[in-house]
Amino acid sequence: MRTQGEIELASLTEKTVRELPAPERGNKVHYFAGAVLQGAKAPRGLGVRVTAAGAKSFVLNYRIGRREFRYTIGQWPDWSVLKAVKEARELRQRVDRGENPLADRAPPAATDTVAEMLDEFLKRHVRDNLRSASYTERTIERLIKPRIGKLGIYEFRRLDVVRMLDEIADERGPVMADRTLAILRKACNWHATRDEEFDPPIVKGMARTKPKERKRKRNLADSEIREVWASLESADVPACYPAYVKSLLLTATRRSEAAKMNTIEIEGDLWTVPGERYKTKLDHVIPLTAQARALIGSKPEGFKGNSWFVFSSTGGGKPFSGFSKAKKALDAEIAARRAADNREPMPRWTLHDLRRTARSLMSRAKVSADHAERVLGHVIGGVRETYDRHEYLEEKREALAKLAAMIDRILNPAPSNVATLDEHRAARRP
Repeated sequence: MRTQGEIELASLTEKTVRELPAPERGNKVHYFAGAVLQGAKAPRGLGVRVTAAGAKSFVLNYRIGRREFRYTIGQWPDWSVLKAVKEARELRQRVDRGENPLADRAPPAATDTVAEMLDEFLKRHVRDNLRSASYTERTIERLIKPRIGKLGIYEFRRLDVVRMLDEIADERGPVMADRTLAILRKACNWHATRDEEFDPPIVKGMARTKPKERKRKRNLADSEIREVWASLESADVPACYPAYVKSLLLTATRRSEAAKMNTIEIEGDLWTVPGERYKTKLDHVIPLTAQARALIGSKPEGFKGNSWFVFSSTGGGKPFSGFSKAKKALDAEIAARRAADNREPMPRWTLHDLRRTARSLMSRAKVSADHAERVLGHVIGGVRETYDRHEYLEEKREALAKLAAMIDRILNPAPSNVATLDEHRAARRP
């Protein structure tokens, strides 16, 4: 179980442990197998782990079958060398009898579990500092805690992380596994700044994909857009879901931004996404086309307030949130339609792909790149970001109108014997 940088020394005394150097970063384990102290021989696997902060602990590494384990005996000088050697000998005898000391160890205190570490990470760092707080918390609660939450923070190893990632990759794909890994890595690194004894078990190379592979480039083809629109009408989804999904393409917004659209944010044909829930932390104004306004609908029956969430499965009181379940139902409907026609399954797609598709459609509609980027709410960097405060409302209104017109043409294509104006002009060019 030795890793790069771990070494083995022959002598083991209080002076030896006191003089062990601290590594520049991380930790280093010094092994003392075979050393004799007052007639007690150190068993194989006994070592002293030294952290970059200088903290030193006695550990015992052992193997059961093909699995490797590391048992933390205790911190020096609370544990003397002689006491640690005797404890290690007893532990090694248990291992030789086929027992697993870690499995029989009393559960760690609540503050020493991975779950508790993650709770502290959420409380003290995530909720007040990260825009992605809700996503991070959902990932921790659904994917990390059920798998490794009960493990002690000093006992959970790389193999535990690897197995967790294997399960997530099998169930949800390698990209989701990498996103989960990134959250766990951030939590472990955060905790390491507060605990000199903690050694994060995450190392380089655990990611399942390369950065270029994680960068999605999926755009829906015209036929796929028609397929999604048609399937929305017959899929077993909440009543608000079809309009919600269509709004993502018509407004080129992100999933959560559209889901939390409230009538209080709409004035005339302008929808202002407040900065506190927008990625750039700036208010983002979106002109609503006639097609987008038609999706908003009227006040829910029986709702008593003056403003309500536009896309709600609870009568306007709460924003729509059942993304995964509804998307699975929509995908199932698309798959059923394709199977009935003996066609291949539709390639995997996400709701965010609609935003990317909207950007591509604007380019097809001859919208300038600058104006299309403004529609997406992207900040234009450099001097222009500092001095150009023009909100480009008219330009965005025109761009979204062209986008809506393009979507209309896709949903209602002209007969094959009818050429578009652009096709007619291209045919006349010499």
